[in-house]
Amino acid sequence: MRSKDQTLEEVVESLSPLAVDWMDDKAAEAIAALSEIPKRDSYSRSDIEALLDQDFERGLLCSRLFLALSKDSMEAELTRILGKGGIGVKRYKSDRATFISALENLQLREAMATTVNYEPVWSDILVERLRSGRGSAIQGQRRGRGLEDFAEAMVKEVFGVSYDTRCTFTGADGKTAKCDVAVPDKSRPRIVIEVKGYGATGSKMTDIGDLDAIIDAMRRDTYLLFITKPVRVHRRGLSTLRLRHATSTEMAH
Repeated sequence: MRSKDQTLEEVVESLSPLAVDWMDDKAAEAIAALSEIPKRDSYSRSDIEALLDQDFERGLLCSRLFLALSKDSMEAELTRILGKGGIGVKRYKSDRATFISALENLQLREAMATTVNYEPVWSDILVERLRSGRGSAIQGQRRGRGLEDFAEAMVKEVFGVSYDTRCTFTGADGKTAKCDVAVPDKSRPRIVIEVKGYGATGSKMTDIGDLDAIIDAMRRDTYLLFITKPVRVHRRGLSTLRLRHATSTEMAH
């Protein structure tokens, strides 16, 4: 087999985008189910029940579409309203009335009536593309930056101006790592703060490698504060946090 040397420029020039179709079986089934919903001026609890009874997961997807909520946001809202006991099909079957009331609390009936009776114009297509594309990224950025600003305000209230933000601190044996806040300064911090806003761009509870770098670099006399406002901590994310907590606790001893 003959070998061929390639420059980085040649490799980059040979790259091509991966063309994929967003439509899968679940999306097609959801569209079909939505098209069967009769047009009415208003909708009742029985309409919501009919949507969920046909296929619970599909019905919940359709409900999310009416409410313009992501999967994570929908799960967070249902968890907030329903509390403990789950938000899946088992919960629905065991306590239908409460589950339907939760969706009513989210104003699903009103959203269905508004959406079904809406008269679209051509610009709506472009607005939706903007919302789902750039708009989604902007939302993520604002979530993350908003939580960072909140954390900084709390630090400023307690420590005044004795802190550095969005910096690289120096820890044990000259090791360095990035953090959101270092108190009193980045050269020899006593407190290191890392902020992660769940749902923020570039910030996932299942991928918090920044904490690994911080824990590895920080001195034993340094405190690490992890600030987050998760709408829903996934099981894998929770397991990851437990692992990081165990690691940092072991280092402290």
